[in-house]
Amino acid sequence: MNESRLSEFWQNSLRHRSFVIGLILSFMMLFTGLLSLFWTPFPVELLDIPHKLESASAKHWLGTDHFGRDVVSMLMVGAWNSMLVSVFAIGFGAGIGVPLGALAAAKRGWVEETVMRFNDFAFAFPALLTAVMLSAVYGPGTLNSVLAIGIFNIPVFARITRGSALSVYKREFILAARTAGKGEVRIAFEHILANIASVLIVQITIQFALGILAEAGLSYLGLGTQPPMPSWGKMLSEAQTMMFFAPQLAILPGLAIVFTVLGLNLLGDGLRDILDPRLSRVR
Repeated sequence: MNESRLSEFWQNSLRHRSFVIGLILSFMMLFTGLLSLFWTPFPVELLDIPHKLESASAKHWLGTDHFGRDVVSMLMVGAWNSMLVSVFAIGFGAGIGVPLGALAAAKRGWVEETVMRFNDFAFAFPALLTAVMLSAVYGPGTLNSVLAIGIFNIPVFARITRGSALSVYKREFILAARTAGKGEVRIAFEHILANIASVLIVQITIQFALGILAEAGLSYLGLGTQPPMPSWGKMLSEAQTMMFFAPQLAILPGLAIVFTVLGLNLLGDGLRDILDPRLSRVR
């Protein structure tokens, strides 16, 4: 993308309200997660039982939980954990699914049939079921969340890559590339992936949001991130018995999940409209 096209992209982006709102919410999550690597108001592993379940104060901005841990610190570190799990999981899913989808579109015949039947088989194992099986063998943990969410995303990216690539293969410049003597691998990298990159970027953004939601769900069930590392889902799970006398312990991580997923979905929706001229419109 040259300088003029980049400038035009940002001009169109800043006029798109969904994109701007999504970008702001997503940046806040990213900034919070990165900040937690260098600073938090209190160490997340610090237990202060005499000051448990305190309300918001100058010392603890959002109060403390049932172990006396600072809620702000836990939310900050939880943002980083959720982001890290989702990045690795979606990267794993896209890293395997995109080449498989491109291979199915390029080779067709029995290769395409084998890849798509593999996708159908993988869809039979949702992230929760995969996490349960991995936990039964290796025990619960963050790695299980990454693998479970990543395995579920392989067929998602394989299908969208194949479908998008098939439409590009019908264009005349692909025939011209073959006539020029380019091999299938070179065509796939230079022409196919280049033309479907915008579709994949949008899908990655959307799946990233779903990955954060899935990580929270797995942690809520005790299959994901384990104590003492905080997780938004684990915070919800621990707070469910205290809803009547400390509802903020459930509301705060719940709002963090809602705004993060909302921001990423709005960002993906905005990118789709901006990158696809047929859908582009000013909002």
